[in-house]
Amino acid sequence: MLQRFIFLIAGLAGVLAAAGRAEAHPHVWVTMTEELLYAPDGSITGVRHSWTFDDMYSAFALQGLDSKTPGAFTRDELKPLAQVNVESLKEYAYFTYAKIDGKRLKDAFADPIDYFLDYDAKQTVLTLHFTLPFKTPVKAKALELEVYDPEFFIDFGFAAQDPVRLTSAPAACAASVEKPHDDFFPATLRLNKAFASSEANIGMGASFANRIWVKCP
Repeated sequence: MLQRFIFLIAGLAGVLAAAGRAEAHPHVWVTMTEELLYAPDGSITGVRHSWTFDDMYSAFALQGLDSKTPGAFTRDELKPLAQVNVESLKEYAYFTYAKIDGKRLKDAFADPIDYFLDYDAKQTVLTLHFTLPFKTPVKAKALELEVYDPEFFIDFGFAAQDPVRLTSAPAACAASVEKPHDDFFPATLRLNKAFASSEANIGMGASFANRIWVKCP
């Protein structure tokens, strides 16, 4: 039985729980852009996530929400849904893992701040924005960030353009990204019979980790 669904959309969770979960494969696709935040002293203070959900999930998440303008939703109208999202992410470490100079940081992040949802009526998609502050700002010559769902329920992928930004970083710092090879699970495939039989194992999400590398002198 499916007991985890981080966004706590009760209807979808109930459907998946009733169906059971024998195999792991994505049910939600997220396109992300990332921003690393720096203090004046060159320390890294946090990570700003912007995660755009696929249109199918976005449509399901919006079911039952009232809007003053048909087909459009304001940030205020989406505020309760945004809160449910960020609170639910805590149990899964916000799918964000950090290494400083090659050493994994455990429990590195404080609770999210500055979170909200945007709705793009033209693309019919939701985007969740939230900042993960480091509990203690860190200085490092090498920072590695990984974003992935260990259970591969959610398939994360970088935006095609400008996937990572460094804000107020020292001038000599540079960022690069490493994208996983996920041709077997593209966002064009949805929950149809053919895809339901795709070979995947629970716990394989780390193989599809998206990595950000930042190096500073």
